Amino acid sequence: MRSFFPRRDQLSLQNKVFLTFVALLLFILGCFIVYVNLVVIKPLKEKTVEAKLAAATKVSQQLDDYVDSQNQLSQRILSSKEIFSILDRGYQTDVNLERLNQSRKLKDLMFQAIGPRMNIKDMVIYDKAGRTIVSYIGEQGDAASFESYLKKSLIDGSWSGSGFVLERQGEAISFIRSINNQNGKVFGYLSIQLDEALLQRMTQGVGAGEVYILDREGRPVAASIPEVEHAELAAKSSDDGVYMDDYQNYVAYARSESTGWTTYLVTPKQDVLGPVNSVKYLSILLISSLMLLSFIYIYFSSRNLLLPIRKLRSQIWRISYSNMNIKMDNRSQNNEVILLNEAFQDLMERLQESIEREKIALHEEVKARNSALQAQIAPHFIHNVLYLISIAAQEGKTDVVSDMCKHLSESLRYIVSSPYAHVSLADELEHTRHYLSLVQQKYEEDLVWEIHADESARNVQLPRLVLQPFVENCIEHAFTRSDPPWRIDITVKQFNGLWAVEIKDNGDGFPPGKIDEIIDNLRNAEAAAGEGEERGVSIGNMGIANSVGRLKLMYQNRLFFNVFNHADGEKGATVQIIGSQTKDFY
Repeated sequence: MRSFFPRRDQLSLQNKVFLTFVALLLFILGCFIVYVNLVVIKPLKEKTVEAKLAAATKVSQQLDDYVDSQNQLSQRILSSKEIFSILDRGYQTDVNLERLNQSRKLKDLMFQAIGPRMNIKDMVIYDKAGRTIVSYIGEQGDAASFESYLKKSLIDGSWSGSGFVLERQGEAISFIRSINNQNGKVFGYLSIQLDEALLQRMTQGVGAGEVYILDREGRPVAASIPEVEHAELAAKSSDDGVYMDDYQNYVAYARSESTGWTTYLVTPKQDVLGPVNSVKYLSILLISSLMLLSFIYIYFSSRNLLLPIRKLRSQIWRISYSNMNIKMDNRSQNNEVILLNEAFQDLMERLQESIEREKIALHEEVKARNSALQAQIAPHFIHNVLYLISIAAQEGKTDVVSDMCKHLSESLRYIVSSPYAHVSLADELEHTRHYLSLVQQKYEEDLVWEIHADESARNVQLPRLVLQPFVENCIEHAFTRSDPPWRIDITVKQFNGLWAVEIKDNGDGFPPGKIDEIIDNLRNAEAAAGEGEERGVSIGNMGIANSVGRLKLMYQNRLFFNVFNHADGEKGATVQIIGSQTKDFY
């Protein structure tokens, strides 16, 4: 199976240069991509993730500040010694003036501690047993829930009473601490109910993502979307960090050391990596554009660089025997190519000189060979004609001798005038008529001949004396064993750039094997002529071999010669000469 990709030795020089530069460009672009990923995209991704962690930490810090403000609020209340004396009297069960005074004094302390800006939902003071003494807003608090929490904390030891705790009481989240003096004596408990709306506002406006705040037990404290619970929130061993959950979300978390609450910022991956992907896609688009422009630039640059070489190659291909002096285009941008062009021009000039000398020598050789061949024909023809005239003179046929001398005069004038110039086929046919007229004086009514040709015969060029030898061969050899009348027909045809001459007789035809011998002899004669040798070849008359040889010299591969006996019981043989004005046959 043929390979889809060409082999290296099948690539053009332009393709090799183009592929070399493309490989270098791809290497540079690959290094650029690695650089962008390591130096730009990776740090940007890390910075974006760190920004999410910072956002979660900020929310956690706001929670700490809010809880710390409640701690300061409780400290301001505990800093008043009056609260200890008020609570030391214990819980007043009856609604009397003493209890009203107790409540009023405690509320005054609360008001002084809270100030004009209230960022809590309510504040409740309980006695040591967990019974509600006073509520700042007046809702009296959830005493049952608080008593239950106190009993539970005493049993499991979750709160020793020192410091503060954050505990959910029903739907509310309370800041709880004990009211004790410097000696550690407990007089009661202070519960500050946190404002859920304020906690909710802390989770808003963080940006892309959802904020969740969970307590130590994983229960929700606040969320940017309260009705939605996220199942994958799980704090790790560290106090803060970022991880990716099963939903391909980035989860940034921060745990408060003071409250134990954990703030989670859940952001979809596409939102976290949005800026990173924008930079990545912009870089890919920029790199792709640069690659495309670079490929186009390299392609046309290599094409322009190698244009003189392509022109040189094209002109070398167009060089033939007749246009060796073709001029080169010297406009080039490369010195090496200019030097190559100059060297090629010098080579062409020297080669042109050599070929011109060769052409002159070949022309002289052809003229000498034509002269020798024609010299072989002329004496033989004159000898035959003079012999016929002598016979007519011996018989006393003065009129015949006169006519024969006229025909001989025209023939001799034709033979000796411009022996090296080509003639038309019409001139050759006219000379053949003179020859047949001379011969007919000998055979009289026994010889019948006709020449069929039109004006197109004037457009075909031939060497002199190439048809007469074929006619002479018919008279000398074709009718030796046949009865008269003997007939010779010469037909000329021309069509589609081809011309054809047929010389047909009704004689004995060629003996078996003679035609193959004739063709072989002609081939041997042509090969010998190509090697510079002169060999005598005859078909019964040397003039025929010479005629074929001269036609071959003129027409080369544009000539076809054939000889054959007639078929289907018809007597005689035919000689065909077919030539082309423009196209080679073989």
